[in-house]
Amino acid sequence: MIHTKNSIRPTVHIAGSQENSSIEERFQNEILRPIIKLQHQLIVAFFGNYLERKKMEFTLLSPFKKKELIANAFQKDNQFKMELRGMIVGHFTLEEYRAYERMAPSLNKRIMSMLQERISSTI
Repeated sequence: MIHTKNSIRPTVHIAGSQENSSIEERFQNEILRPIIKLQHQLIVAFFGNYLERKKMEFTLLSPFKKKELIANAFQKDNQFKMELRGMIVGHFTLEEYRAYERMAPSLNKRIMSMLQERISSTI
């Protein structure tokens, strides 16, 4: 049995109507959210490895300092952000990638915001 990229994505229920949403918001809800949910365990493991490589004692930090460290990684570490973005973009179909190319700057901001929130709320 052959699985398509779309068929392995989990379903994500979005409250409210999508009909008045912008193209970027629909892309976020229909494509990005399911991919990020699918990749959740890998994203968390990647962040754990990032902390180890940077020799950061994350467990000893206060909740405020943990959020600050996460925010700092997303603001200042371009390699970290590019690798995370690759985990998401790599799950696009060709059609989705072509749509992403046209909106990349705004979608990249959405991707980083969603990933930062997911890591902050999980760790």
